Amino acid sequence: MEYEKFKKEYEEYQNYENSLVFPNVGRYTAESTNDLVNSPSHYTRGKVEAIEIIEEAIEDAASVQAGFNQGQALKYLLRMWLKDNPLQDAEKAQWYLTRLIESMR
Repeated sequence: MEYEKFKKEYEEYQNYENSLVFPNVGRYTAESTNDLVNSPSHYTRGKVEAIEIIEEAIEDAASVQAGFNQGQALKYLLRMWLKDNPLQDAEKAQWYLTRLIESMR
């Protein structure tokens, strides 16, 4: 799927999600909850969310596979100090980076 098409569909989904109202709860927004699915703290710490960094970084990837591997490596690097086992996240990033490098040879 092209990045721009994905981005548009994602924005439409976000608009839909933000329009939901639950009885006795009020309007649902990812920002108003400590939601481990939509807005976990290890992805939203800092000035820019990890997903925004990753989406921008992979825009010019040579292939879907390359973009995926780059995005996964970035994901683990961006959150490694915010989780219980930074070494494990560094190793996962290395695994994806190795796959990316091998695919470029």
